[in-house]
Amino acid sequence: MAQPEIQTNSAVADTVVQQLETVIDPELGVDIVNLGLIYGVAVNAAGHCLLTMTLTTMGCPIGNLLAERIRQAVTQVATVQTCDINLVWEPAWTTERMSRYARVALGLHG
Repeated sequence: MAQPEIQTNSAVADTVVQQLETVIDPELGVDIVNLGLIYGVAVNAAGHCLLTMTLTTMGCPIGNLLAERIRQAVTQVATVQTCDINLVWEPAWTTERMSRYARVALGLHG
């Protein structure tokens, strides 16, 4: 199964996704975009970003740390002032959501 396409609504949102590729999951050592954790990005004209994402597990111990790193990365985009994270559990994350890059980096060759 291929990684689902991240739905964005503007060039700014596309830039946010590129910036999110700098946020590395500290447990897995791969960025959150290639892990398939980002489900959607929307940025309004006032510079507010709404990021819809999931985590690899519900009890993920690094959720708060990751949220802070995400907000820091997103607000590095010049036109983004604030960022809210909408954490969802459906659709559930599976390894099938990872990009080919992430699969190779984690040694999953199937």
